[in-house]
Amino acid sequence: MPEVHQQPDPSPAAINADLARRLVAAQFPHWAHLPVKPVAVSGWDNRTFHLGESMSIRLPSAAHYVAQVAKEQRWLPMLAPRLPLPIPAPLAQGKPDTNYPWSWSVYQWIEGETASLQTIADLPEFAADLVRFLTALQQIDPAGGPTPGQHNFYRGESLEVYSAETHSALTALTGQIDTPAAAAVWQAALAARWDGRPVWVHGDIAAGNLLVQNGRLSAVIDFGSSAVGDPACDLTIAWTLFSGASRDAFRSGLALPLAAWARARGWALWKALITLLEYRQTDQQKAASARNVINEVLDDFRRGGG
Repeated sequence: MPEVHQQPDPSPAAINADLARRLVAAQFPHWAHLPVKPVAVSGWDNRTFHLGESMSIRLPSAAHYVAQVAKEQRWLPMLAPRLPLPIPAPLAQGKPDTNYPWSWSVYQWIEGETASLQTIADLPEFAADLVRFLTALQQIDPAGGPTPGQHNFYRGESLEVYSAETHSALTALTGQIDTPAAAAVWQAALAARWDGRPVWVHGDIAAGNLLVQNGRLSAVIDFGSSAVGDPACDLTIAWTLFSGASRDAFRSGLALPLAAWARARGWALWKALITLLEYRQTDQQKAASARNVINEVLDDFRRGGG
């Protein structure tokens, strides 16, 4: 649950380096001498800042992201030694104060570039490295782990939670995409029930949360959407980044049942639909990217991809 506070929520513009600097100075004076500056690529759920050369500050950008702070502080130290790649290491948890109403975190800084077709040297190799990471994550004992809910936007839960939103988007996009085919993908995803044991899921395996060094996958960041549940939500990168040989490498490496890939198509379709609906008139780049994902998902479904 979001923390109770009296002052108004800060505007995005108010969550800046000056605020981060004041919070550190007040609560962690032994770091007050270190410079604070924005990172090159921040995020949506949090505003991130460099703290010196080896640390970062992450401030939730809205109340519905606050629960992620305690979750990451609790679970990332347990997950880290069991994974083949670095993940964020929390160093301290900040408290709300009069300038900022929520908990926040200090992390060890992880070097690397954001994954993209330009930074990845070999896409099938990258897919294989990601398979090894996800396989290790899914093998970690899930006992006591957080179940899906509002804290992670229900990643790892049944797709039913987004059924009304998906149908609304399909109606609004009638004539702009192949809505009958998209509806068929969605119904197939809902019909592909999950009855496996819960496993750890990252919840947002996307290029923006994967780091690259020397062309190879080097770290996985931002576990705010993590939980214990259905692993299908971690497969959407099959259509958002991979294609051809890299998609084949990703699928064959994970060797999950066909039903998992059907649910994964549902997750990818839902996100692409709501993204296209939101940005079709205001951000042509984001809209075009969403359309591309929709087309990839529909083509894969027509071919019987599993």
